[in-house]
Amino acid sequence: MTAGVHDAALARVPVIAIDGPTASGKGTIAQRVAAALGFHYLDSGALYRLTAFAALRAGVAADDAPGVAVVAGALPVAFPEGRIELAGEDVGDAIRTEAMSQAASVVAAHPAVRSALLERQRAFRQPPGLVSDGRDMGSVVFPDALLKVFLTATAETRAERRYKQLMEKGLAANLASILHDLRTRDARDSGRAVAPLQAGAPEAVLDSDDLTIEEVVAIVLERYRIAVRVQASGRSAGAGGSTLQD
Repeated sequence: MTAGVHDAALARVPVIAIDGPTASGKGTIAQRVAAALGFHYLDSGALYRLTAFAALRAGVAADDAPGVAVVAGALPVAFPEGRIELAGEDVGDAIRTEAMSQAASVVAAHPAVRSALLERQRAFRQPPGLVSDGRDMGSVVFPDALLKVFLTATAETRAERRYKQLMEKGLAANLASILHDLRTRDARDSGRAVAPLQAGAPEAVLDSDDLTIEEVVAIVLERYRIAVRVQASGRSAGAGGSTLQD
């Protein structure tokens, strides 16, 4: 198969892009939607956390854009059976701390780092489909995604969710500090010059404040089914149009 044909085939692989601010629950939702559809899953945030983790471990400061970009370009990462591995080491818990979350936000603001990780993220697009979560999945990484969802909730709701998540893992947490950090990160992610956090289209927004995980998953799956039907009807109309013009 030639490169052009291969690229065209991958372009037809459906993508569900779920974006949203920190602690909006997008990772949990994306994983469950992927499982329900039998699709692959991409946690883009993990790539930035891994980059920050690897950089700091190598003695490279998070605000050293050129240095971090070099780390990102050679990141020995793998996601076997749901684990997050860096050079064969399971670092899933190590990259989920609040300190690493803040470092990842700083790292993600560097254009050179985002460029280094772009093609690596796109490589996850494989049959039968992909569900990806992050902050620029629908706007930059997969602008042609079949379905784009912007999952959100108030900062207070998200802080409470993150607090409970950390406590359940036995990690130290302070609710007031988490809320402050979330607001700081929201401002940084929304205000950065490259790939800022944004909803894109109003119809993409899904407010999860008063919804359970199961309800959000059901809504996303229904939106996907509708998107598939719309795409199919569009193709049928296009085929019909071509026949009439021949």
